[in-house]
Amino acid sequence: MPENSDVPAKPDSTQPPTRIRSEKSRPSAFWILAGLILPVMNLAARYEIIDAHKFPRTGAFVFSPNHYSEIDPVVMGVVAWKLGRLPRFLAKASVFTIPVIGAVLKKSGQIPVQRGGSVRGSEPVKAAQRLVERGQIVVVYPEGSLTRDPDLWPMRGKTGAVRIALEQGIPIVPAAHWGTQHLMERYSKKISIFPRKHITVKIGDPIDLAQFRGRSLDTATLNEATAVVMVAITGLLEDLRGEKAPAKRWNPSEHNQKETGRFEA
Repeated sequence: MPENSDVPAKPDSTQPPTRIRSEKSRPSAFWILAGLILPVMNLAARYEIIDAHKFPRTGAFVFSPNHYSEIDPVVMGVVAWKLGRLPRFLAKASVFTIPVIGAVLKKSGQIPVQRGGSVRGSEPVKAAQRLVERGQIVVVYPEGSLTRDPDLWPMRGKTGAVRIALEQGIPIVPAAHWGTQHLMERYSKKISIFPRKHITVKIGDPIDLAQFRGRSLDTATLNEATAVVMVAITGLLEDLRGEKAPAKRWNPSEHNQKETGRFEA
């Protein structure tokens, strides 16, 4: 029965009520990460999560937020944890070679990808399959790197998120956040802890990709589906900022900017 149904479910006196157990209640490497990260992040920021009920508490899906600060993955990881899910990210393969950190990333199920956010390699595909089989989530930034847009609006998206969603038959849940730039500016290596920041996150409705299922996953199809995702993310950010995004999405190649690496004007 739908969660918001007005018709109450008839109780079954023969079966005890079942309660969905939160992923984070099970011992895992995430407990170590949470113990290290949460005290600092809760001290540094207060999180306002709008439409949290739209964030699925069970099942596999791709979680796709906007991206404009190096600390975004930590912030969205905290948000996912607060909502009862264990986030798995596509992370640069080079990070997995760092002693201790690499071991914790592997143990917690993070997915290594090559420079540029490619998900065409066999390991990301296999990892995505494992996530689906276990009903877990993967966080994929459709922009692939920090936005080059000078006003921090989402730029042109890449196809990694929709490729995983369409190949694995799972939904994409878009999200937008605002305020992270006060915690860490774009490309800065310094975190501003005091005064405490206010970060607002808005969760969107799952994106309907039905029109793309069954089609050949060629460049045209993936780009079309990615555009749908970017429109949804941008709309959520417009709501948070109370502003309208530029009519044309920022395209780094049109401004002689690299697709990867640090921003260059």
